[in-house]
Amino acid sequence: MQLKLWDKEIPYLDAGADTPNRMTTYFIDTDKPLPCIVVYPGGGYAMRAPHEGEPIAKFFNSRGMHAVVVDYRVAPNRHPAPLADAQRAVKIVRAHADEWKIDPNRVVTLGFSAGGHLAASTVTLDDVSCEGHTPDDIDKYSALPNGAILCYPVIDVTDKFGHVGSGQNLLGEKYKYEENYFSLQHRVTDKTPKCFLWHTSDDGGVNVKNSLVFAERLRDHGIQFEMHIYPHGAHGLGLAEGTPDVSQWANQAADWVLRNI
Repeated sequence: MQLKLWDKEIPYLDAGADTPNRMTTYFIDTDKPLPCIVVYPGGGYAMRAPHEGEPIAKFFNSRGMHAVVVDYRVAPNRHPAPLADAQRAVKIVRAHADEWKIDPNRVVTLGFSAGGHLAASTVTLDDVSCEGHTPDDIDKYSALPNGAILCYPVIDVTDKFGHVGSGQNLLGEKYKYEENYFSLQHRVTDKTPKCFLWHTSDDGGVNVKNSLVFAERLRDHGIQFEMHIYPHGAHGLGLAEGTPDVSQWANQAADWVLRNI
């Protein structure tokens, strides 16, 4: 089913930009609370790739987990609008945990490429203030997930090895002032939740260094993580069903959730 992220005022509303205000739920019949995967498709903060949404949710359903896919705002919307939507989805999942048979302590964000940057933001950046939104009952719930799955993620948005286009779409004219802050390897702390990462070593869209440097910072702070670097594979593979070695990632990620979250 489709649900509104914001029932009343939408924070950081840009009247001239697309505002989907929507998340889609993919639940399975159960009598006991299950983990829930909150999915953010990629697309350079310019669009949301369909193959990184519903197919991912249905896969995790097949592994005994609930899922939701978030239609977060993209350019010309700027930060903090995407993160406000991403965090709101986590809060909604927890607010309805009893009704939807979700374990509120097993909520995991998952994102691809720029959606991976958004998922990484949910475990490294503070709650946004949501100016223009009247606080409601959902706001009392935590937006910090219990873990994150980062799939060929954009982590750095500088021109060193990061994805400049994602950074520019996210930050607009503020990019040159805030590019380092939103290079998320610098935001890892001792309180960052555990993470699962995967990438291909020859990814031509987002340099594998993004995953490597984030994992290094997790290690430096003593944060538990699992990472898989596959030797070959293009950017934007999604489930990677046509790439046999890489297609292991989804089951590996599901196993990680069931073991560690």
